Amino acid sequence: MSTANTKDYKQYYIILAPPNEVYAALTNPLSIKLWTGEEAVMSTEPGSEFSMWEGSIFGKNIEFEENKKIVQQWYFGDQEEESIVTIKLHEDKHGTSVELRHTNIPAKSYQDFVEGWDEAYFASLQEFFS
Repeated sequence: MSTANTKDYKQYYIILAPPNEVYAALTNPLSIKLWTGEEAVMSTEPGSEFSMWEGSIFGKNIEFEENKKIVQQWYFGDQEEESIVTIKLHEDKHGTSVELRHTNIPAKSYQDFVEGWDEAYFASLQEFFS
């Protein structure tokens, strides 16, 4: 549950590629480098740490369901409540419908995160597959 100091964000994106390709792009460090332009640390091992965009995004991998779901904890400074990112992939007539849910975003950073998701993270992924 969100408190006054945190907010949740939920959004859908369409990626013009099948779910298995989108999943690989989100979980394979070599694929991540192709669409972000940066080295990444990533594995599908629950409990492993990850890092993207030169460490501006980092945290812990919690759960994976191949080609369907990714759950991660994102770290922010001394935040008390865990910030959880859940990405679900659904087959769509255009490729993949991505359902993003990000909980416990620090309220003061909320707009930055919304823009980051929309204009950097998923915009880069959409461009890569277009």
